[in-house]
Amino acid sequence: MTSIELNNVDIDFPIYDARTRSLKHRVLGLGPLGPQRVGPAGHHRVLVHALRGITMSVRNGDRLGLVGRNGAGKTTLLRVMTGIYEPAVGSIQVNGRVASLTNITMGMDMEGTGYENIVIRGLMLGLTRRQSMDRIEDIENFTELGEYLNLPLRTYSAGMLVRLAFAISTSINPEILIMDEMIGAGDKAFAEKATARLQKMMASANILVVASHASETLRQLCNKAALLRQGQLIAMGPVEEILQRYESEN
Repeated sequence: MTSIELNNVDIDFPIYDARTRSLKHRVLGLGPLGPQRVGPAGHHRVLVHALRGITMSVRNGDRLGLVGRNGAGKTTLLRVMTGIYEPAVGSIQVNGRVASLTNITMGMDMEGTGYENIVIRGLMLGLTRRQSMDRIEDIENFTELGEYLNLPLRTYSAGMLVRLAFAISTSINPEILIMDEMIGAGDKAFAEKATARLQKMMASANILVVASHASETLRQLCNKAALLRQGQLIAMGPVEEILQRYESEN
C-alpha cells in the first residue's frame, strides 16, 4: 500500500558564524554579534528549527496540499518526503516509487549533451540506463529541441533547459508525486502541452503532495491540506476547511 508516514520529525539547520573569521571584523576587533549558541570545540552557531514534531500520515488516494507563509517549512517537509533531508529526530517511512518535481534540474551536467543528461537525470530518478534510453524518443518529440540535444547544456537558453528537465522528470510513472508549486515551462504553446502532461502524471499517481500559495490551485488538485506555521503542523484535514482557516489568518 502506497503511503508516507512521519513520526515526530525534527529538522535542524546549524549555521556556524563566519563573521569571526572575516577581515572586517578582525580589523575592527569585533566578535560575534547577536544571540549565539556555542557548539562543540567552541564553535559559534545558530540552530534553525526548520521542522518541529511533525507527525502525519498520507495514504493511497490522498492529494495533500501544503499551505503556510514563506518560511513555514513547506519546502523542507517536501524534501524530507523525497529523502533529501534526514530527520534529526523522529522517523519517516515511504512506501512507493517517488518522483520529485521540487528541483527538476538537480544533478544535470551543464557540460554534457542533452542526450547524456537524459541518462544522467534518469538514473537520479531511479531508472536504469536501458529505461532512460527507451524514453529518448518520447523526450525528443516532447521537447522539440531537435539537434540541440547533441549540444552541451551550457549552450541552451533558460527556456530550453527547463523544457528538457521537465520532459525528463515527467517521463516516469511514479506512485508518489511531490511538487513545490506548479511548474512553468516555456512559451504558451509548450506550457499548454506541459500542463496536459503534468495533469496526466498527477492523475495516475497514487499520492500527490504539493506546496503552493495558490489556494484555487489546491482546491482543484487536492482533497486534503496541511497548515504549517514556523516549522510546526498546525492542522490537517479536508482541503476547504484548512484553506478557509489559512485565509482567515492572512
